[in-house]
Amino acid sequence: MPQDAFTLRHIARELNEQLCGGKVNKIIQPSRDEIDIILYAGGKSRKLVLNTNASFARAILSDAARSAPDTAPNFCMLLRKHLSGAQLLSVSLQGFERILAFTFDCFGEFSRATRVLYAEIMGKYSNLILTEKGIITGALKLSSLQENFKRVLFPGVRYLPPEPQDKANPADLSAVKERLSAFQGGDFAEFLFNNLSGLALSSCRILEKSLRQSAAFAHDNCEKLAERIYDFIFSDAVQPAVERIGGKAKDFHARFEGESYPSVNAAADAYYTERETERDFSEKRRKLESVLLSRRKKEEKKLALLCEREQSCADMEKNRIFGELLTANLYAIRKGLEGFEAVNYYDENAATIKIPLDKSLSPAQNAQKYYKKYNKQKRTLAAVAPQKAEAEADLDYTQSMLSSLARAENMLDITEIEQELRDNGLLPVEKKKNKAVQTVPFRVFHAGKFQIFVGRNNVQNDRLLRQAAPDDVWLHTQSYHSAHVIIRTEGRNVPDEVLLLAAQICAFFSDGAQGNKIPVDYCRRRFVKKPPRAKAGFVTYTDFKTILADPKRHAESEI
Repeated sequence: MPQDAFTLRHIARELNEQLCGGKVNKIIQPSRDEIDIILYAGGKSRKLVLNTNASFARAILSDAARSAPDTAPNFCMLLRKHLSGAQLLSVSLQGFERILAFTFDCFGEFSRATRVLYAEIMGKYSNLILTEKGIITGALKLSSLQENFKRVLFPGVRYLPPEPQDKANPADLSAVKERLSAFQGGDFAEFLFNNLSGLALSSCRILEKSLRQSAAFAHDNCEKLAERIYDFIFSDAVQPAVERIGGKAKDFHARFEGESYPSVNAAADAYYTERETERDFSEKRRKLESVLLSRRKKEEKKLALLCEREQSCADMEKNRIFGELLTANLYAIRKGLEGFEAVNYYDENAATIKIPLDKSLSPAQNAQKYYKKYNKQKRTLAAVAPQKAEAEADLDYTQSMLSSLARAENMLDITEIEQELRDNGLLPVEKKKNKAVQTVPFRVFHAGKFQIFVGRNNVQNDRLLRQAAPDDVWLHTQSYHSAHVIIRTEGRNVPDEVLLLAAQICAFFSDGAQGNKIPVDYCRRRFVKKPPRAKAGFVTYTDFKTILADPKRHAESEI
């Protein structure tokens, strides 16, 4: 939800309690829409996130990791110049608008000044503006007189808040009473949203629900209703919660019956962190999928061309036979003939065959023509065969990468797949080497006393294979790309029910997850080999058996 004034009021109070008196230690700009200010307050470092993205605009404390670019953008450099080492004096809500004011005491060797950083949390109009004595020093998003004649955001001009909407301030009881008197029935929450400033529609629905729970609720008693609205909005009582639907965060609220949190800031941080993680995951997946689909298209085109070249050699043996039959019958062929019928001694029935001739060539030259064509086709096939095998292997590998990507569940999965693409030259190598990537754990299932390990991608499949003992049981779907599955036996025989459960899991984490009766091959780990220089995830295996299993995930804590 957009952070309305009702929610921001509570957040401002919490920020003021936790950050007031804190000293600015560091300022970074991890993205074009976000500024992170690290302050030392209350005996520890705290990170203030000021985000102006249209969908994720917020001002909260967060522990979510952010990486700074090598070169700081202009606004970040401006904030470092004017706020580094400054002390935060207060955090306050401006009126009942979606604007937070962060007031800093800034001092240097020869100067001291009070500067205010305004965080306007207004959806697509969100902005960060630094001022001194009411004059704009800089803004994250600048606008000149030519761009916006109503409100100029440019260094050197006076800071003016956005023009107020034609709505009543909830703090003005007489104005609220006047608006309520105009209510003619219908959706009361929507009426509140259209007539009271600083409230999102979701907050109005929570407000309406609270009002209706009161025995004295009545539309015709405007004065009493206005007082109850005021008491609800400006009460310091909170019940922070994240609203979830199907396990996914849909919204967060300052007063709501949902997944509870200790503070409004904590609820907001949990909500936005989850939403941004989902967004980043989806964007990264789409990017990698686009790279792989593009590569698959090129590989399919290359394979089709190789198949065409192979198909053009389909009559190779016929040309050889024509050449040999002409050579054997040179004495009977006259120059100038357009064709010649000869007994085909390669045919078990010794049937006659008509051989087309070029009448401008001699019989011997016609025979040589067929020999040359045969030899050319023979050389073509010899060259095409390994190219076709390589193209098929590349296409199969790309398809396995797409399959792994479809099964990715978190950013660490995506990171491993991205690194695999870089290692294989499918993505450019990063100029700046990042810190060591955290190893993603295998999926682990339990069946009685047995542990079942499942790889998440090609790299994990190789790692799982290396860590398995010779007597462990290895499983893989027969006709589909799938995760590698290992049953850790520790020298014990694997019961049929454990084997079936592992096969069901293997079928679920495969391209055949939507089908049924999926054939799954299984054998001892000792019979699985990794060919030299083979691509990640590719193995050969022998001494296997096959079991049919319906795809089923099972719970990862299943006993």
